[in-house]
Amino acid sequence: MVEQTQEAVISPQLANAIANPLFPTVDSQLRSGKHIAQEHLDHYSFLADFQTELDLFYRRYNVELIRAPEGFFYLRPKATTLIARSVLTELEMLVGKVLCYLYLSPERLAQQGIFTSQEVYDELLNLAEESKLLKAVNQRSSGSDLDKQKLAEKVRSSLNRLRRLGMIHSVGDQHSGKFTISEAVFRFGAEVRTGEDPTQAQLRLIREGEAATPESLAAMQSAQQDFSQDNEQLEQDDEMLQLAEEQQ
Repeated sequence: MVEQTQEAVISPQLANAIANPLFPTVDSQLRSGKHIAQEHLDHYSFLADFQTELDLFYRRYNVELIRAPEGFFYLRPKATTLIARSVLTELEMLVGKVLCYLYLSPERLAQQGIFTSQEVYDELLNLAEESKLLKAVNQRSSGSDLDKQKLAEKVRSSLNRLRRLGMIHSVGDQHSGKFTISEAVFRFGAEVRTGEDPTQAQLRLIREGEAATPESLAAMQSAQQDFSQDNEQLEQDDEMLQLAEEQQ
């Protein structure tokens, strides 16, 4: 009886998607909060080919498989999601907005798309008020060199977090601090999809500190998800995977 129910739920197209050797890797990446863009050609093509079927699959967990206007894929949870999630910090979101600004800037072409963590730190200080940044790290900040050092460390940690989410990609040695920026950073730039010049719009948002207000935190909630697997649903997926493999 259970098997008949599962057979009724699983379409041939979904069975093919689950049986695909790319599925375990792509599924794990999406659940971890990673954004998959066109630079990941195989994974991106897999999602593009099975987008409809996989979206129905993930809706069982009360999450949606989203394809952003810029083309990248990610999972967006609903309020009743069965997959655990966590949010980005205010500083991580602000660093994300700076990355979006840099992605839109002429410097990206001039530098062949390669940036460093130091450039992000310098740009952050240039675009946002330093005292507010220091307060984000330490409410009792006095503006000392130690506070600035902690801020620099937090910026590097933020970049590492965003790297794991697929926002940036390391160039050369992982510890070189060099990276390219993915179009996935537009998760932090939804506000620039207006008639306003996108670079100026993003710059305005950074300078106004909009990324660090309670209102913007609520508006950016869909950009802050970090997913982990739900054990009960995972067991059901294992059964579905076995069934899909039997159907091949």
